[in-house]
Amino acid sequence: MKNKILSIIEEHEQTVRFFKENGIETVSQISEMVRKTFDQGGRIYLCGNGGSMADCQHIAGEFVGKYRKVRQPLPAIALSTDAALTTCIANDFSYEGIFSRQIEALGNPGDMLWAFSTSGTSPNVLMAADAAKGLGLTVVGFTGKKDSPLEALSDICICANCDKTNHSQEVHELAYHIICEMIDEHYN
Repeated sequence: MKNKILSIIEEHEQTVRFFKENGIETVSQISEMVRKTFDQGGRIYLCGNGGSMADCQHIAGEFVGKYRKVRQPLPAIALSTDAALTTCIANDFSYEGIFSRQIEALGNPGDMLWAFSTSGTSPNVLMAADAAKGLGLTVVGFTGKKDSPLEALSDICICANCDKTNHSQEVHELAYHIICEMIDEHYN
């Protein structure tokens, strides 16, 4: 059992090492894009599935509530928190449209869609990114696999470069916490 645990930790370290060597400039650019979105009165919409949706809710909480420092609330919305709305769209249109329909209703130029898909191929996330691009939103992608359809639709993308969902999500969490810290620094 100890060898398995050590193996999991080493896989995590390898993924984080890749991020450290290849992701710093991307995180810096995304931090600046997020700051610019908020400074110009834009909103950030977040979408993903499963654990990635939990990350979306986490990020929205960090911006609307606080990360480390008490500061002004910042407009961020996780697009699956309204169960009635999500199931209405899924039932009346399609599950693939649960995020894009909300982007079509709420999104404006100057806003940002922050889209998570560890595979980079989730149909509902891709539809949201496509809708966002069509409306003039900035699209930030967080993926696990390189050269994915989500990366192609994104203005900028953090790719964990990992086939394992859990390790991709661990890199995503590290990256978005860094971004939240940069935003805290800007608004204090």
